[in-house]
Amino acid sequence: MTTLLLVRHGETDWNAARRIQGSTDIPLNDTGREQARATAASLAAQFAGQSPVVVSSDLARARETAEIIAEALGVPGPHLYPQLRERSYGVAEGMTIEEYLEKFGAFDRENVPEAETTPHLRARAVSAARRVVRDARRHHAPQDVPVIAVAHGALIGQLIRHASGDTLPLAGSGSPTRRRTRSSSSATASACSPTPPSPSTESRAGCRAIAEICMIADAWARGIRGSADVRCCAGDA
Repeated sequence: MTTLLLVRHGETDWNAARRIQGSTDIPLNDTGREQARATAASLAAQFAGQSPVVVSSDLARARETAEIIAEALGVPGPHLYPQLRERSYGVAEGMTIEEYLEKFGAFDRENVPEAETTPHLRARAVSAARRVVRDARRHHAPQDVPVIAVAHGALIGQLIRHASGDTLPLAGSGSPTRRRTRSSSSATASACSPTPPSPSTESRAGCRAIAEICMIADAWARGIRGSADVRCCAGDA
């Protein structure tokens, strides 16, 4: 069994300003680096005695988060997968949420010129997860090693939706009105549990913008969603 743990990158200045990033390459700010170090410490305790594989989107905010995690774990730096990039938001990238709502109305990415569609994002996310797990198994067989993938909120959200049969994330968990409360905790880590905890348990644990999927890799590769246990804590851009 391969465990795939998905971590959203730490905060950037655009996150703090509630500005839409998408595929725009914005680096972590100091708060984001602090969040990444806190996550790294938690993951180092969680994976003590193990050597997880660390992979990442190639965008700077995810890559630096992954580098900080890999250093704390004492494992090689992240292998970069462009397929793990955030959703492209087209002409909306760089806008604040307020500017977006004024120009486009409802927060619906499908009405934004040049933005990546939801079906395309879902297919890309699932394909990327399959490739990450397949590569880890190929390079480390017969040993089964956990994989930590640092990515982005919209992509992680689609993986959760796929794995849960579109029952998670809970309605409203990715809405722009809640981004302000989550951005300061975007890289908080928690243990991967075989049983999805209740949202109230998640809140008490302080897990706000990280998602973890524990899965049987063979089943995932065949697209059998029911074989994945899902733990969801949120999703932003």
